[in-house]
Amino acid sequence: MRKIKNGDTVSVISGEHKGERGQVTQVHLRKRRVVVQGVNLVKVHEKRSRQRDGGIIEREAPLAIANVALFCSRCNAAVRVGITTREDGSQTRFCKRCNEIIE
Repeated sequence: MRKIKNGDTVSVISGEHKGERGQVTQVHLRKRRVVVQGVNLVKVHEKRSRQRDGGIIEREAPLAIANVALFCSRCNAAVRVGITTREDGSQTRFCKRCNEIIE
């Protein structure tokens, strides 16, 4: 089971964008990177194609997964995540600070 998934709200805990929050849009498991909406914006020069005009556009670049932490709405802070097994055998994630189950 992964500790950070698509759709999770995360907080950047180190680097140039420390303290910023956003929602995870992509997770690249082999590269150990995540793309967070509105964080780590870079300018990319794109060539014109049939679908869109060319020019300079802004898009999110991937961050190292070690530089982000899951944001717990109950604790209102970036927290560590643990994995526990339920009675029925399924695994679930939980906040290590307040022990609340994260869905």
